[in-house]
Order: sequence, then structure tokens, then C-alpha cells
Amino acid sequence: MLQPSSDTYQAIVGLRVVRNYEDRPLSDGDLHHILEAARWTGSSKNRQGWRFIVVDGAVKDDLCEAGSFTKPLRDAPLGVALVRTPDGNDFDIGRAAQNIMLAAAALGVASCPVTLHDQDKAHAVLSIPSDHSLRWAVALGYPDEAAERRQRQARSGWLPAGRTSIADLVSYNRFSG
Repeated sequence: MLQPSSDTYQAIVGLRVVRNYEDRPLSDGDLHHILEAARWTGSSKNRQGWRFIVVDGAVKDDLCEAGSFTKPLRDAPLGVALVRTPDGNDFDIGRAAQNIMLAAAALGVASCPVTLHDQDKAHAVLSIPSDHSLRWAVALGYPDEAAERRQRQARSGWLPAGRTSIADLVSYNRFSG
């Protein structure tokens, strides 16, 4: 049996959302590598039904008004808005978001996905055509490790710990949830 690449497997199972960032801009090189990983994401029938919009500054702040829980994006140096074109689909947008997050982690860049609940506002802020969709963005920045530790400690008593077991999560041939 083929063994998974240790580095790749550990990157996948070790990926964590980070909501606290240092106050410094993302390097052009890191951003380029992250966007390149997004560009190479696989897609249904190779449609590549997406566009990526890098947002920062006042535009990023305005985009944050389109969601209910956008503090990580507001606090990050920049974000990437994932626009689904008419021939795209949400599954592929999710794949692109995951590639952005994995590539970022490989470069020492933290990330957090953010949902944009108010489509009309998100479309207006970024001039998105009406036949396109913009539901998600990914916050990006260098992690503020001390702030992240403090936040995780503060949440430790009220958030579920760990992951659901394979036995409770997976069934074979029919649902047994």
C-alpha cells in the first residue's frame, strides 16, 4: 500500500484557522505563491469557474460589512475574495479556498475563511456582475502567535475539542448517523 507523503499529510491534518495577525503586510512573493496555488486548483471539467480579488485597506474594510463574523478579515493585512463565475460551482470554490489556506500555511502565513452573508453589499463593494457569486473570502496574514495562544486558552472551556471519531463519522453503503 502506498504511504502518504508525511509532509503533505501533516499539512492537511495540521491546518488550523488563525484569527490573529501581526501588523505587517504580506510579502509580494508569499502572495504570488498563494495565488498560484489557487490558480492550479482542480475544477470540474477544468472550467476554472472562479476569479480571485485581493482586497486590502478601505476596500477590505468595506467588504467586511457584508458579513456577520468578519473580524478575522478586518484584522488581517489582506484577504482574497473568491468569486464564482456563472460556469463555476461552490464545490470548486471550496477547493480553491482550501488550496489558498494550505499554500499559506506552507509559507508560514495564517488564514481564516470568512462568509459574506450580504450578497448585494459584497457585489457592490467589489463591482461583481449579477450573474457571479461572492460568498467567501480568506483572510491572510502572518500569525500573531501570542494573541492566538491567549485566544485559544480563553475559548478552551466552551468550544468542542478534537475531531469527531472515524467510527462516528463514517458509514459504509448506507447512512447510519
